[in-house]
Amino acid sequence: MNYLETLIHNGIYLLFPIAIYLLYITYQKNINQKENKLYLELAMFSSLYLILRRGIAIDDYLPLILFNVPLLMCYLKRSTVSAFLMSVILIWYSTFVLKYPFLFVLVEYGLYFIIYSYFQKKKPTLESILSIFILIKTFFLSFETFLWIRPNNPFFSNVFYLICLSTILYGVCYLILYFLKKGEEIVDLHSILYQLEQEKKLRSSLFKVTHEIKNPIAVCKGYLDMMDVKDEKKMRKYIPIIQEEIARTLTLMDDFLACNKMKIEKEEVDMYLLIEEVAEALKPLLKQNQIILDYELPEEEFYLDIDYNRIKQVLVNLIKNAMEAKQKETMKIKIRTHILKNQFEIQIQDDGIGMNKETLSKMEEMFYTTKEKGSGLGVSLSKEIMKLHGGKIRYESKEKKGTTAFLTFPIGK
Repeated sequence: MNYLETLIHNGIYLLFPIAIYLLYITYQKNINQKENKLYLELAMFSSLYLILRRGIAIDDYLPLILFNVPLLMCYLKRSTVSAFLMSVILIWYSTFVLKYPFLFVLVEYGLYFIIYSYFQKKKPTLESILSIFILIKTFFLSFETFLWIRPNNPFFSNVFYLICLSTILYGVCYLILYFLKKGEEIVDLHSILYQLEQEKKLRSSLFKVTHEIKNPIAVCKGYLDMMDVKDEKKMRKYIPIIQEEIARTLTLMDDFLACNKMKIEKEEVDMYLLIEEVAEALKPLLKQNQIILDYELPEEEFYLDIDYNRIKQVLVNLIKNAMEAKQKETMKIKIRTHILKNQFEIQIQDDGIGMNKETLSKMEEMFYTTKEKGSGLGVSLSKEIMKLHGGKIRYESKEKKGTTAFLTFPIGK
């Protein structure tokens, strides 16, 4: 086995436990738990064990120089207790296995600990700690080379040999440190991106709630403006509608507080009655804005399994969007229904300003809006609700001629 293969072989023993550690902290940060230093220490001791027990010596006479790498990693990660225990293990190994003088080895590893304790207060960079460590090791390695490893070799041959050892040790240490830092940077970046995604979802929920609460509050305000405490007939008619809109507002608030994926609770609902109730609820706003709502509904009933409040939300959104597209003094909004082969379709058509092809292609994108005070969430929210019902929503529009929204619901067997 040549030098390169030997270094690769030993490098795998050193890197494998560290790679397992990086996978572990990735998992920990994904589930929002703090990193436990114990697992880093276990990785370092595993590296030390593998390199001492399974590592291969170059040329069968060169003592392993890489067993000091886990110790250096402990110092770099400021694991003082682990560094002390590892120093004890390496002192024992160097004395009883490599047959180095005990006092010589004790001075070397004691000096590492003293230098580390001194510089710890100054908070040096990891690169400076690495350089100091390599300088100390090179100093002691020079005695080992001339006195015990190659005492009979020429002086310049030993100097070259010493330079090679120091370069290899520095390169391996720097490479492991680089991979450790880069690995942790990637983990931290992933954690930051995950947090940003969660914040984005929270902001999206907040925008959705803010956007949707406007509608029932506007309805309530319209009825309150028309309400006359002296007119008992109007009071009896308007109060139940206001109560219903307040209940819908509370449902929306519950969605926000739950901060969870939107859920639907289906029940059998007469679709024609639902459309009629939405039209009645919006009458004050329509009248105030000089908008005629034209809807023709069959006299018979037609039931679908839907979430009443959610689909009411969609219909209110679409009618409100049509109202905001008003371009003339008066405006007309038509609502038509069709029972197709296996679908129930609702069409909401207006004669407003319409949309060009670019706006029409982007309107379903979240936060995209052409309105000055719009949030760009009404269309995406309606699409999400329809998707949960197994239905679809699509739009046809021409500039200055109006827009038509098509809602299609699957008809069960």
